[in-house]
Amino acid sequence: MAASAMRIGGVVAFADVGDVRLFFTDEGTEDPPILFVHGYSCDSHDWMWQLPHFTESHRVIAVDLRGHGRSGVPDKDFDARTLADDLAGLIGQLGCGPVVAVGHSLGGVVVSALAVEHPSLVQAVVSVDPGYLIPDEFQPMIEALLEGLEDDPVSTVQGLLGTSSYTPASPTYLKSWHMRRIAGVPPHVLRDTGVALFETGSLAYREVSEEYLQRRECPVLAIYAAPDRAALEATLLTQPHSEAIAWDGSGHWLHQERPDDFNRLVDSWIASLGTPSTT
Repeated sequence: MAASAMRIGGVVAFADVGDVRLFFTDEGTEDPPILFVHGYSCDSHDWMWQLPHFTESHRVIAVDLRGHGRSGVPDKDFDARTLADDLAGLIGQLGCGPVVAVGHSLGGVVVSALAVEHPSLVQAVVSVDPGYLIPDEFQPMIEALLEGLEDDPVSTVQGLLGTSSYTPASPTYLKSWHMRRIAGVPPHVLRDTGVALFETGSLAYREVSEEYLQRRECPVLAIYAAPDRAALEATLLTQPHSEAIAWDGSGHWLHQERPDDFNRLVDSWIASLGTPSTT
């Protein structure tokens, strides 16, 4: 594969990064650029509630992770660090770093890995109900999930997200959309991404992610549905302007259920960061 980005109409683009072709959109012009990263079994359409808004005042890149959406589907390498390396390659080709990296769920793990492994490319992280800091006592339940991924990835992921991601206030159309989208993800991508995220010793678990997250050298805004998880992340934030908040009563897709609140919060927080140093 040629290691170059290909633009189509100045808005929709593809980039060959290592062994995978990534689909992304690239709109707007103003700094700081924002990179939006979706979660497990999702794609960049997750950010449709955000893209028109932020494009008015920022350069906005929204990417499909490997194996998801319109990106290429390799046979292997779906762990968070590899996904972060893919994004580093994309940022390098576009010459748009450092970015404000916004990630939901698995995307929260990936943008945090991007900040740790490629700190010069990330000005700040916005982590939306991220898939890390999972209590170690959840491991037996996760092991049952991993067994299900081996047997029937689609039904297993639909069961996991369908029973734990919504509240009575969640719009029913969101759940229908999410469940249908899961059914369209290649089964080996569901299996291998889930295994990489939840296997013993992965970044998902508290005993690993506590130390790892403290290596982020940039400001972090963490937005959770659960107050106890927000309180835990708050103990790990060491950079000025960092904060962790909870929207109790919201479902897992906070940015879709409360888009106006989310957009205002992120707007205000990014504005508080000022201009990154170029030295």
